[in-house]
Amino acid sequence: MFFVRYVIKYANDKVEEEIKKFVMSLQKPMIEKILRAFDLLELFGNRVGLPHSKSMGGGLFELRIRGREEIRFFYTFKKGVIILSAFKKKTKKTPERELNTAIKRLHNI
Repeated sequence: MFFVRYVIKYANDKVEEEIKKFVMSLQKPMIEKILRAFDLLELFGNRVGLPHSKSMGGGLFELRIRGREEIRFFYTFKKGVIILSAFKKKTKKTPERELNTAIKRLHNI
């Protein structure tokens, strides 16, 4: 049996730059957790479920990285994994601004 790895891309170059800058601003242990979570996405794609990933509906998914800080990545599937946005989650409810940004980017790809 072999595995097909899912390719991880970004919605566009601006999003890629924004997310990489965000990730590099985090502490090393959190960056390592993010890399492990991305490995899960590459290996298992849409088979990744809770507690690592959650469907937000409409083809939008949330990658959940837990630790001292709660980090979230919104993504979708379209010929691989497309990362739409990333943010620190500071409350139990997903900030509407972050959700709207991800939805807008989802509709633009």
